[in-house]
Amino acid sequence: MKQNLIVDYLSCILFRLASFFTFFLPLNFSLFLGRRLGDLIYLFDAKHRAVAYANIRRALADKLNSQACAKITRLAYQAFGQNLIEISFIGRINKRYLEKYIHIENRDNIEAAFKRGKGVIFLAVHEGNWELSNIICANLGFPFVLFVRDQGFPRLNALLNSYRLKQGAKIIHKQARGQWFGSTQPKPQTGIRQLIEALRSNQAIGMTADQGGKAGRIVKFFGKEASMSTGAVKLALKYDCSIIPVFYTRTKGPYTKVILDQVYTVTKSENPENDLRENLQRLTGIYEKYILQYPHEYLWTYKIWKYGKEKEVLIISDGKTGHLRQSEGVAKLIKQQLANRGIKTNLFIKEAKFRSKVSRFIFNLCHSCICCLRYALTDQSWQGMENSKPDIIISAGASVSAVNYLLAEENQAKSIVLMRPANLSLKKFNLAIIPEHDRPVKKKNVVVTEGALNLIDADYLKQKSESLEQSNLLKGILLNPCIGVLIGGNSRSFSIDAKTIIELAGQIKKAAEELNASILISTSRRTSPEAEQQIKNEFINYPRCKLLVIANENNNPFVAGGILGLSDIIISSPESISMISESVAAEKYVLVFKAEGLSKKHRRFLKNYQDRRYIYLKQVDELADSINELWKNKPKVNSPKDNLKVIEALNKII
Repeated sequence: MKQNLIVDYLSCILFRLASFFTFFLPLNFSLFLGRRLGDLIYLFDAKHRAVAYANIRRALADKLNSQACAKITRLAYQAFGQNLIEISFIGRINKRYLEKYIHIENRDNIEAAFKRGKGVIFLAVHEGNWELSNIICANLGFPFVLFVRDQGFPRLNALLNSYRLKQGAKIIHKQARGQWFGSTQPKPQTGIRQLIEALRSNQAIGMTADQGGKAGRIVKFFGKEASMSTGAVKLALKYDCSIIPVFYTRTKGPYTKVILDQVYTVTKSENPENDLRENLQRLTGIYEKYILQYPHEYLWTYKIWKYGKEKEVLIISDGKTGHLRQSEGVAKLIKQQLANRGIKTNLFIKEAKFRSKVSRFIFNLCHSCICCLRYALTDQSWQGMENSKPDIIISAGASVSAVNYLLAEENQAKSIVLMRPANLSLKKFNLAIIPEHDRPVKKKNVVVTEGALNLIDADYLKQKSESLEQSNLLKGILLNPCIGVLIGGNSRSFSIDAKTIIELAGQIKKAAEELNASILISTSRRTSPEAEQQIKNEFINYPRCKLLVIANENNNPFVAGGILGLSDIIISSPESISMISESVAAEKYVLVFKAEGLSKKHRRFLKNYQDRRYIYLKQVDELADSINELWKNKPKVNSPKDNLKVIEALNKII
């Protein structure tokens, strides 16, 4: 373990100074200073404060609102400050102090545990004053051994261990260490062997159950997977020793209540691995009960659920289908990468519905705190956001990028945005996925894509094609080639009129007759009623049209994907970047007809795709000849490799 000698020296000096001054101060005043010290740490320790608040929300959000969780965070820091000050009391703690200020609840459980004659494990979690708890156990009138893992501060460790030894505790180190600097005490026993000998001699040892790290076992902790330490349960399973779950809580000032839960004896079966997990899970449930009752006592500042094998991914939707599909494309890549590591992904989609356009405008202008978001969203939308406990947040579209940022801060989640965020620096997000036509700046957390991300791959196309074939929407057997037609809709400056539809229909029919092809057509929900009616007039009774879906009348979720899967050639209107990107990702010949009224961004996108030979950008009256030429020559189909770029970036942050 890396040692910081400067911090080690300073810690020893501060500890000795605190011990000197608190010796002359009343206990209550010393603890008052401890609470103020906690407030000071709370003020300046922004990183761990955010982690603590996010952990408390994740554990208690279904029982407490955000304000209550924030209050518990502050109280937890005050409790931590008092515990630090109380450590300076250790040198003068005696039995009189313990009798006056320490109340032990269910003390008879100790005698019941020792009667079994197999040794006793006092099992705790990281809460309350852990140093004071060691002294309490050492003075209860029975042999007690403290099992410790030294930190990277040898001088401070030596000082604390000297106090522990003076108070009657025996020490066994988890790992052997070198000589203690400045210590006059004999080097303590080391290793698991001495721990086992203590239990066989019917002695008591102190261990912790949480913070298992990579070597721990995964169990549910407040409904979410966390790594817990297995040492105590393994010893109990092998040597049949008793376990007493212990919890400490401060009642007032120096007065502390030690809660001894009922003696826990492990259950065994013929499956040792299952025994370990089941017993550890039941013990974890006991501590959940006490933490719920005294949440401010727990040490929330470490990443409790870091090693869990489940991750929650939240997509924040702005209500636009194209944006949602892009977010789902990223979520799919995340799910695949996590699955490769043996991690299950739970995906949730929440729409950010603002109370009004004015509230959305004001929020995106200031977005200073979570309270702003609370009052900007509708009550139902806010409740959905508040109840979520995401590990990763994804959003597409400028209007919800600030929602992503604040919720990621609130939950200490990884934040991923697609497209350029509104009024926010890209530094505020873990990853920004921005298409080339948006002209993004070059930054470490920015991935530049050629088009819009999507869900399209071979499995997706197969699934949607099968759904379409089984839907009874198709009229007869499809011929080869099959021409798919995707018609979008109107936007601010773009529209498809009846005249364009008539000309487009003539070109499609001409190509179909010449190639003896089938036609599959779908409109979008943005297609105008005028254009929809003209499409019906042209194709509803045309024998080569095997599918005609008007999305505003029959919006089946598998239609667009099914057309992409079953078609050999795709004809697309030019206004939807998402629709064109999906068509190209299907690795089919894609023709996009030219039209007026497109934005500069759309024109850049189309030019880039045409230059790279992903699409063939043609005038409407050129479509039939272009389709014939493509099918005759069958050039290589090109498609971007955006997914590979995104996967590489995702693996760095998830």
